[in-house]
Amino acid sequence: MSLTPLKSVLSIDELPKSYYNILHDLPAPLPPPLDPKTMQPVSPEALLRLFAKECVMQEVSTEEFIPIPEEVREAYVRLGRPTTLQRAIRLERALKTPARIYFKREDLNPVGSHKPNTAVAQAYYHRKEGTTRLTTETGAGQWGSALALAASMFDIDLTVYMTRSSYLQKPYRKVLMEVYGAEVHASPSQRTNVGRRFLESDSNHPGSLGIAISEAVEDCVTHDDTKYSLGSVLNHVLTHQSVVGQEAKLQMKEFDADPDYLIGCIGGGSNYAGLAYPFLREKLKGKSDAEFLAVEPRAVPSTTRGEYRYDFGDTGEMTPLVKMHTVGHTYQCPPIHAGGLRYHGKAPSLSLLIDKGFVRSTAYTQNEIMEAGLLFARTEGIVPAPESNHAVKGAIEVALECKRKNENKVILFNLSGHGLLDLKAYDDKLADTLPDFEPDLSSIRGALESVPLVR
Repeated sequence: MSLTPLKSVLSIDELPKSYYNILHDLPAPLPPPLDPKTMQPVSPEALLRLFAKECVMQEVSTEEFIPIPEEVREAYVRLGRPTTLQRAIRLERALKTPARIYFKREDLNPVGSHKPNTAVAQAYYHRKEGTTRLTTETGAGQWGSALALAASMFDIDLTVYMTRSSYLQKPYRKVLMEVYGAEVHASPSQRTNVGRRFLESDSNHPGSLGIAISEAVEDCVTHDDTKYSLGSVLNHVLTHQSVVGQEAKLQMKEFDADPDYLIGCIGGGSNYAGLAYPFLREKLKGKSDAEFLAVEPRAVPSTTRGEYRYDFGDTGEMTPLVKMHTVGHTYQCPPIHAGGLRYHGKAPSLSLLIDKGFVRSTAYTQNEIMEAGLLFARTEGIVPAPESNHAVKGAIEVALECKRKNENKVILFNLSGHGLLDLKAYDDKLADTLPDFEPDLSSIRGALESVPLVR
């Protein structure tokens, strides 16, 4: 068998020169963020206290393409872009499926995930505007690691609030952030009013991305020299990630194949949007019949058991209200190993696309996705992050359905990160001690009832 069809490696010259902004092509206008006190749209100027001005401009822009600064493109190259796209031949054989399975490798940079695609851009924009200190949150640590690396590249101090469950499960993620010079705190912490409030009610609170966001925002607004950086959910973040899908479109041409299915995991939605949105552009223009499948944890079922409505973006109610699929900002997310997916809501643009039927979503348990990860590791030799295992599981299920129907479909998924700093999840799975967490539907109902009603 020829080795040629197994891998696509682009040249540096093929690195995208612009980000793709899906707001240009959405099937309906995106509902604006609202001030929870007045219920009126938040002005872009109000966001400048938190974000770099360029990020705010990109947040509200409807331009189809946004140029990538040359300094950012240079940093991308130094960190390993363009990334490879591979065919999972051994996985196909193990499944005995006629489907062809491809995956985009976002695990090969120094921090092992897709997160540097926006971390580098945000750090660059902040440094250009004179920011000397940033705060942020992180779940499993992929985002915190990426921003710590980017902050070190652009000489910015960084404080990270890491969800307590992941802080305890993944100590080497904390070490990696500290290696790059970041200051890391388990969230909820004693450093903020929000953190102290949650610790008073539960001294062993496992934390959540919603709480960590609140702490990072509070830290930001109480220090005049500090700005805030977010790793998912917002439009400018998803736009930065579009380099993934733009590269993948070129690479699938090398395989002479058009994806019939595009699959990825969803927490806030950034890695899935990064792969899917450049392909969705064609579907929104009526030029593609591809199916888009987003996979979330069954324990935090924002799109499969939640509601599409306005909600706070954080648990401490410090952010504007945004319209998204949510299980309620007060829902206590179970301590699954896929810490990057322990978020109560989803990106507004992705939520709209799910609501309009352009993207379908599904959910799996922790044991189901880890079984998929073991199969992938034993066939393809790559150990995926627990978050990425949701995409692996989704791809396997579609491939098995193709087997049942004898359909030679093309499947593309985003391998958003490696699991080499998440081996505790695999250890628990191999020892048969990995718990499954069913969603607490009564708690979801209660959390949604606490959300302000917006008509």
